[in-house]
Amino acid sequence: MSRPVRITIFNHKGGVGKTTLTANIAFALSSIGKSILLVDSDPQCNLTSYLLSDDVVDELLNHSDDTDGQTIWTALKPVFDNVGVGRFVAPTPVGNIALLPGDIKLLEFEEFLGDAWNDSFKRRLGALRATSSVSDMVSLLNKRKEYDFIFYDAGPNIGPLNRILLLDSDFFIVPVACDLFSVRALATLGQTIKKWVMDAHTIRQIAPDETPLLKAAPKFLGYMPQRFKIYGQTMTKQATFYLRRIRSRVHEDVASVLRQIDKNLAPKRSVDPVVGTVRDFTAIVQKAQQEGVAIWECSSTDTQGKETARKSFFEIASRIIDQTAVR
Repeated sequence: MSRPVRITIFNHKGGVGKTTLTANIAFALSSIGKSILLVDSDPQCNLTSYLLSDDVVDELLNHSDDTDGQTIWTALKPVFDNVGVGRFVAPTPVGNIALLPGDIKLLEFEEFLGDAWNDSFKRRLGALRATSSVSDMVSLLNKRKEYDFIFYDAGPNIGPLNRILLLDSDFFIVPVACDLFSVRALATLGQTIKKWVMDAHTIRQIAPDETPLLKAAPKFLGYMPQRFKIYGQTMTKQATFYLRRIRSRVHEDVASVLRQIDKNLAPKRSVDPVVGTVRDFTAIVQKAQQEGVAIWECSSTDTQGKETARKSFFEIASRIIDQTAVR
């Protein structure tokens, strides 16, 4: 059984469109024949709400404590209750994509993970197993049906849950808006992930033999500017100004920091690691979210905008395939 490529689209700054990017990248990859599992690991459940109707989401959340529930919480609850390993939960099909629905109860699991992480430094087996529980859950899902890509939809924070998602990922992508807040957010991103990786390596050195451990080698695949305005065929002057600053900060605050611990975790400065760009599709995005479909497949009459979106996401999908082919 091969390990699928695990990717987190992550930025601890909110409002950068992580969920919309994740869903539409998945739609594009699926359209070109790749099998995709989406794991909604954000307690806000935005990805689940995008892909499923409100009544279905309510039904899932109302019964997630049941043994036959169908959310990520159902799968992880035995770990939280200290009564066993994670439970198999069949993903919910969304067209050709598989979705493990999110759950607000992940907030409780996140607090549990914080304690488990601290106890991992004390070589406690229960804590070590807890920190790898999400990874083990995903591996179990992949054992039942092999996927090409697994995407974690992470919340906008640097909490214990996102730490284990990043440490289980083969790659991560940083979405950014072309504004001052995204520039500032990059200042702490690289140092945060560096500390997570180094702490995980410490745990690996002291952990008992045969203990399940996280891979702890998330490679920076690149950044993704989005939600910028276009006039004619040109990005606005303000967006261009901030994009230049973002390119510089990406190298100084993310890539170079990660290369300090492993040169393979990020590209060299001579490479501009832009995964793709997604301009502002505000009205079309809203329509796509309401209908639970890809931006280019929604009922909007903006044909040109939908075609531009389709080209953007298919180019991103192609670049992800190319850059993750050799691991």
